[in-house]
Amino acid sequence: MSRVRKAVIPAAGFGTRFLPATKAQPKEMLPIIDTPTIQYVVQEAVDSGIDDILIISGKGKRAIEDHFDRNFELEASLQNSKQKENSLNEVRRIADMANIHFIRQKEVNGLGDAIYQARMHTGSEPFVVMLGDTIIDSVIPVTQQLIDVYEQYQQTVIAVETVPKEKVSRYGIVGGTKLSESIMRVMELVEKPDIDKAPSNLAIAGRYILTPEIYKAIEKTPKGVNNEIQLTDAMRILSTRENIYSHTIEGVRYDIGNKLDYLKTIVEFALKRKEFSVQFREFLEEIIRTNQIVNN
Repeated sequence: MSRVRKAVIPAAGFGTRFLPATKAQPKEMLPIIDTPTIQYVVQEAVDSGIDDILIISGKGKRAIEDHFDRNFELEASLQNSKQKENSLNEVRRIADMANIHFIRQKEVNGLGDAIYQARMHTGSEPFVVMLGDTIIDSVIPVTQQLIDVYEQYQQTVIAVETVPKEKVSRYGIVGGTKLSESIMRVMELVEKPDIDKAPSNLAIAGRYILTPEIYKAIEKTPKGVNNEIQLTDAMRILSTRENIYSHTIEGVRYDIGNKLDYLKTIVEFALKRKEFSVQFREFLEEIIRTNQIVNN
């Protein structure tokens, strides 16, 4: 049985929706309060038993490498203050989270092309793909959920979630034959379909376990939406060679791909933080009351 031991995190996009903030800062480094988005993704991999991680970066993404590297000057400064012991322990923990490698996608050419850059690192092994701008909050890490399904079928597994029908045109959508309450054999994959052409309302949720056969499929994939090589299109080719399964995730997905969802994510995570959740909730309630008074 092939074990899943490696993770690939694509993080090479420009993040144009967040300009000018992302002109010199990767969108994956945008913080959810005090923690960069990509750190949540790496933590999910580690919590799923994976500590060999390849991050596909691009021009202007050096901050990601620096974040997961040691910073001896910072550590020395923190070490001189007893009040900052927790901060010192945290920055050291981040540097030791996993065995993290980096490679650049020299030209932004779509998610399929980004994953193709990982072929030398993953070789003949199955691997997890975790989008670097998507956080999933769950009791059992979603990557672990996918690994459990993969161990049963030994073929490609896609994480999916149910979305409102009016939003299917924003996502890659799958359709097929249900095998259980959460598992489906995928027969259709459509990238951002029109509502009336969507095979279901099950949207790809930013996590995959792929077999090495995906690389041959990517080589045969023409450019699609946005004139880029789409992973969804490559998986459609792959589905002619091997079965593909989907797993409806148990958890809540937070997509920081746009400003409104990013703001919603920060608010929800702030309400979960014990050190200021009560005060923050009171602040939000006061804003709502004030606005109601003004509007009335």
